[in-house]
Amino acid sequence: MAKKFRDLMAQMPQERQARIAAKTRQLIGEMPLQELRRALDLTQQQVAASLGINQVAVSKMEGQTDMYVSTLRRFVEAMGGELRIVAHFPEGNVEISQFKREPEPAEPAAA
Repeated sequence: MAKKFRDLMAQMPQERQARIAAKTRQLIGEMPLQELRRALDLTQQQVAASLGINQVAVSKMEGQTDMYVSTLRRFVEAMGGELRIVAHFPEGNVEISQFKREPEPAEPAAA
């Protein structure tokens, strides 16, 4: 009879369980653009329409390993997200703010 994964985990030392849980969180927290788009239940056509480009261009973007930060920001925003760039150091994490999109100025209220 096959053993359930949770039963196998329960038999492991706590330290190993903690390492597995940490790696699981890391893997869930990172994924390529294509997988992220699919996880959000979006098609390439939907993202393309939001970006004002064609589906083929979205396909090419998803296959790139190097792109402008502004392009990546637009892609993430087209999927409903916000791009944040964080540098990890032994002393702690630092969010790099120079790549943040500046908020649009509010429309003046009609008098």
